[in-house]
Amino acid sequence: MADHAGEHEKHESVPESLIDKITEKFHDGDSSSDSDDDKDLKSAAASVKSKIYRLFGREKPVHKVLGAGKPADIFLWRDKKVSAGVVGVATAIWVLFELLEYHLLTLVCHILILGLAIFFLWSNASTFINKSPPKFPEVILPEDIVLGVASALRIEFNRAFAILREVASGRDLKKFLAVIAGLWVLSILGSCFNFLTLFYTLFILLHTVPVLYEKYEDQVDAFAEKAEAEIKKQYAVFNVKVLSKIPKGPLKDKKLL
Repeated sequence: MADHAGEHEKHESVPESLIDKITEKFHDGDSSSDSDDDKDLKSAAASVKSKIYRLFGREKPVHKVLGAGKPADIFLWRDKKVSAGVVGVATAIWVLFELLEYHLLTLVCHILILGLAIFFLWSNASTFINKSPPKFPEVILPEDIVLGVASALRIEFNRAFAILREVASGRDLKKFLAVIAGLWVLSILGSCFNFLTLFYTLFILLHTVPVLYEKYEDQVDAFAEKAEAEIKKQYAVFNVKVLSKIPKGPLKDKKLL
């Protein structure tokens, strides 16, 4: 875990190392520089940092992009036992419901039957084995957790509706085409897999793609930069040959009464 953290810090410090070199060189040359030289140093450091391409314009480390909390630690396998446990539970659920074709209601009922039978028999047999019977666990959902989950879902749904409304407004053609392409790909995946398999696949990708990207982010960012340049080139050709030839009606300012 310590080796992984050191490797993570090594990847995060690529732009910072260049900036540190500039700073060290500056201080070695003249330790009593004036404010103008400080400004030049800051501008040079900013220019070096801005030249490094990051996927999706990312400016923060991957850990901070994912929230810099316990979920980020799980996604990036900072705590391998917890991450492995989460993936193992998800895999067990997928095997039960998908491969063994178990049903959720049946599973819940069987678990309750087994649990109630064990506690009932132990409670009645406690007089013979001279041991106090175990207490059935008292389960109470905390109000703050339920309200927090509901609030987080509400925020995410409102954000999704706002994005759809912005796309449907017709202001950004690139975003419209990207959303249409994404929904089309998602519809194809939905026709090939059921919801549980698709959800499990996305869950596994969420626990593998970020950690692999963090490990090989320099190579991935270099490839993404070339891919983005090629996509922009192809879009420019598509815009000239297709989009520019679509007739558009004259725009007139109309006053709403």
